[in-house]
Amino acid sequence: MPRSRLNFLLAILIASLAATTLAFNRPTTHAAAPDDKFILVVHGGAGDWNAPQERLEAARAAITQAAQAGYQTLSRGGSSLDAVETTLRILEDSGIFDAGRGGYYTQDGVPELDASIMDGRTLNAGAVASLRHIANPISLARLVMEKTPHVMLVGDGAERFAKSEGIDLVAPFYFYNERFWKLYLDRKAKEEKKSSDIPSEKVFGTVGAVALDQSGNLAAGTSTGGTNWKMPGRVGDSPIIGAGTYANNDSCGISGTGVGEFFIRNTVAADICARVRYLHVSLEQAADDVVMKELVAQKGEGGIIGLDHQGHVATPFNTQGMIRATVRSDGQITVKILHE
Repeated sequence: MPRSRLNFLLAILIASLAATTLAFNRPTTHAAAPDDKFILVVHGGAGDWNAPQERLEAARAAITQAAQAGYQTLSRGGSSLDAVETTLRILEDSGIFDAGRGGYYTQDGVPELDASIMDGRTLNAGAVASLRHIANPISLARLVMEKTPHVMLVGDGAERFAKSEGIDLVAPFYFYNERFWKLYLDRKAKEEKKSSDIPSEKVFGTVGAVALDQSGNLAAGTSTGGTNWKMPGRVGDSPIIGAGTYANNDSCGISGTGVGEFFIRNTVAADICARVRYLHVSLEQAADDVVMKELVAQKGEGGIIGLDHQGHVATPFNTQGMIRATVRSDGQITVKILHE
């Protein structure tokens, strides 16, 4: 081959390699990050929120109160973990959502509660499941994270640990909820009659929160009573790290709500954060691809709230509604239910 032609081909190869290297190293461009010192996002469950106005207003009031408490924690310089726990304790205590005092009843007629929390700075996490005597599962999940070498404790073992940490156990009657008890009795009657008119679950009242604090640390937490008429011992995605809850400062924080079995099979929370971290796509695109495409294709109903380390928020859901609230450092709380 003539030297002139060889030099020409070498020049083209070098230019091509340089262009490829430049493209590979060029950072992915996203929309400008919000100018906020801290952010909190909260949800009270996805599903059919075509509910009576009185119930909607009660849910709005409760999630607003919870968001306000979480905001106050963050505004004082509190950690994202503190904000998530504070927020979710209020929702657990409200009796309005499927968590804590509002947990759905199992086939045995007793609520069994699950929760998890994760620290995006350290990747430490704690979870509890199948609790029958703990008023605030989210707080016990945090104690598991901070006071044990484990990630998850369940059932009697979790409750014995709670007692050792000075947490009072409550009687099952503490969780009595008139509306959910009626749902349980109605389902039980239809099951005993072997009725074919058994409605599918339409409201997933799981609660969750994700926060970004003034130090730039993410945290996420989720708490639930599971599904109405679930088998005793059934555990959904909410206490499963990577399925219903995940947080990593290098990517994002996620809390999910929906049909937990689909969230577990697809490791929804971790998958979204992995796409943000490794594919360098926006949080919104990653969340939409998982919730609005992959879950929809599998008929997996639900939604997520997400927050990345730059302060971007995503709240996709493939159901009729998902009650959620966002509060930024200006203190303005925005509550939405439908696709708005």
